[in-house]
Amino acid sequence: MAFETFQSVEGIISGIDRGDSCCSMMVSLVSNSKIVNVIVTGETTVVDNVRLRPGMRIAAFYDANLPTPAVFPPQYRAELVTTLRRNQQVKLDYFDDDLTSSDNSLKLNIGSTTNIVTLNGQQYTCSPENSELLVYYTTTTFSIPAQTTPQRVIVLCEY
Repeated sequence: MAFETFQSVEGIISGIDRGDSCCSMMVSLVSNSKIVNVIVTGETTVVDNVRLRPGMRIAAFYDANLPTPAVFPPQYRAELVTTLRRNQQVKLDYFDDDLTSSDNSLKLNIGSTTNIVTLNGQQYTCSPENSELLVYYTTTTFSIPAQTTPQRVIVLCEY
């Protein structure tokens, strides 16, 4: 998957309805006091295979290059969905050999407690530099780029 064109929407699940088929669902999110609908299909990757439920805080990533219907509320087809804990942030980006994101907004300082795994949950035993990473973190410095010691890093391996 080419993750460089992905955008995200974060929010609290307010409702889940059946989608166009029995293998899809429409997840309604409250995001910044606005409703956003996210389509989750059988092809959507849900990190840790978590069952989505109302009240959960999630981040849904969609391909910004794909057409979206001109409807209100906005509706996006999710490619990747992950749950978030309280005060937790997530960033999906390419991180270079200094572990700095491609938009130069975040630099990672991998700590001894940072859990580094692949998308299917297996331990990642190599160095995560020069890879597409899904990074979970809570606090950052005020520097440019902001620095953080992430709690969890998922390496999106290319096969």
